Amino acid sequence: MASSSGAPPRPMRADARRNYERVLGEARSAFAEHGTDASLEDVARRAKVGIGTLYRHFPTRHALMNAVFQEALADLLDRSRELADADRPCHALVAWLRALITHAGEYRGLSRALMSASHDASSALTQCSSGLRTAGELLLVRAQESGAVRADTSIDDLMQLTNAIALAAEQSPTDPELADRLLTLTLTGLKGPADPAAAPNTPGERAR
Repeated sequence: MASSSGAPPRPMRADARRNYERVLGEARSAFAEHGTDASLEDVARRAKVGIGTLYRHFPTRHALMNAVFQEALADLLDRSRELADADRPCHALVAWLRALITHAGEYRGLSRALMSASHDASSALTQCSSGLRTAGELLLVRAQESGAVRADTSIDDLMQLTNAIALAAEQSPTDPELADRLLTLTLTGLKGPADPAAAPNTPGERAR
């Protein structure tokens, strides 16, 4: 990231790099164990750094979350590229939406944070989702051009939908199939008239 003056950032000193990696590793463990609301003071303590050091590297909780989830985001982008030339564009889009739901539900509190960040352009989580939005829009446009998805469907709405479904599933941990059922129900309103699966007598059909 460039500095406010436009100059490239200076490389981290070796000790600063070690601190950065320790904080990141401990944050990943803390989020997995306690959810994304895990205490940042505890993360700093486990990383053996002061809370000021943590905030120098990650000025906000969302900035730390963004760093923790970069690998998962890269996997989602790779998945979108794999699906980009699929023979069935609507099924490719749905497969990618399922991948988004899985990601949003991986850590307790992540789906709620993603929904909140969507209304805050300054959030690091909003900024990191721009690549996902672009990738998803390409899949959506292909599905719309095939006639299988309604023309008035937006990628922003779909991404909010995946977060909402992940949040609902998070609140019902004893029902592991809930997220998939909710997405399947949504497909009835998502599919366009050119897709035979959109017929009123097949509301529960699952995309494969």
